[in-house]
Amino acid sequence: MTDILQDFLNQVLTRAVATQLAVGVIAFLLAHKAAGAIRKWFERYMALSDPSVESSDLRKARTFLKVVRPIFSVLILGIAFRLAHHFDLPAEALEVFLIVAFGLFLIRFLAGPMTNRYWAGILTTIIWFWVIFRIFHLEHIWLNFFKSIDLKVGKVTISMLTFGRSLFFALVLYWLSSNLLSIFRIWLQTGSSLPLATRALLNKLCAILLYSASALFILHYMEIDLTLFAVFGGAMGVGIGFGLQKVFANLVSGFLILADKSIKPGDVIQLGNTYGWINFLGSRYVSVVTRGGIEHLIPNESLITGEVINWSYSSNLVRLQIPVGISYDSTLQVAMNLMLESAAESVRVLKEPQPSCLLIGFGDNAVNLELRVWINDPQNGIAAVRSEVLLGVWRRFKENGIEMPYPQRVLHHKSIPEIRIGSEVKTKNTPSE
Repeated sequence: MTDILQDFLNQVLTRAVATQLAVGVIAFLLAHKAAGAIRKWFERYMALSDPSVESSDLRKARTFLKVVRPIFSVLILGIAFRLAHHFDLPAEALEVFLIVAFGLFLIRFLAGPMTNRYWAGILTTIIWFWVIFRIFHLEHIWLNFFKSIDLKVGKVTISMLTFGRSLFFALVLYWLSSNLLSIFRIWLQTGSSLPLATRALLNKLCAILLYSASALFILHYMEIDLTLFAVFGGAMGVGIGFGLQKVFANLVSGFLILADKSIKPGDVIQLGNTYGWINFLGSRYVSVVTRGGIEHLIPNESLITGEVINWSYSSNLVRLQIPVGISYDSTLQVAMNLMLESAAESVRVLKEPQPSCLLIGFGDNAVNLELRVWINDPQNGIAAVRSEVLLGVWRRFKENGIEMPYPQRVLHHKSIPEIRIGSEVKTKNTPSE
């Protein structure tokens, strides 16, 4: 027994292996600490966010937090494994740790989100079999088989193994980029004091950066020469010039809107007969929700080239002009005071700036007055304020005898001169019997 233990210590548990085991344990501990710190840091921002607004981002973030620990383990062990190879140090145990950590990541990444636990268990078993084959180097038969199958696209030749790995990496990078974007959006919403337009612009730029970097990584891994895309780029330029010019114009217009901050989420705008507040700024269109709950998808180019009324561009203060006509027999000062009382009664009408009532002119049938009031919530609509103020004016005018005239027209009837019919002349000229 002593000889067996001595052989184990001399052949297996050598100083190099013990060092690698220590590095592996330290890597797992660092990954655990880092994942815990990120979880605590992020839960603070998740508590500040509104779950009803960004529930999809919060679900993605919670799912991502479950995979953070295996990701950090793979990254730290991968760095240690590369450093060991670079300095020609033994790294067999580090390779085992790396394979096990990658297997745990695959289980969390692929089997974790599955709702059917039966198939999740089968997939977990398959992954563990792959880990065992990878540790004991039993996968060479399948690797050589897939390497022997070539896929040719033009002058580019790609093995089936490289294509499969590239497809897997693309899936992982897309998932990672999507989750990082969700976390970044939550941080922009809760942890930053940037304007809404700047947040939307940063979100789009970050999305372009992450997805472009993922695509370049996949192309580099597949050893595809990027100069091959020169012809494709020229063809795409011709397509943009002819068939896709509207799509490209909307994309550029979207970035211009976000860059100049002329329109941002939450603004109240009016474009033609469409009046509402901006719910979402997209790459191709802007979502405008009206007071009736109808959502209009307006192309970005229309907001750049057309006339847009932004009711809340620099300030939410909006002045409403409410015209009212009264009879010439009514007392003007009393009517104006009653209109001001009606404005003061409305909850949404501001006390400062004060409402005012002006005499506009003398019409054909009425004395024209205009009540001017200020509100600071145009996103809640302006028709309701007009209706509330006019109802108060109507009630007060009825109570105080102020008349609202009906349209009147005065017709002057001029007398028509008499026309004598020459019957007598004809009678005289008629011969008698």
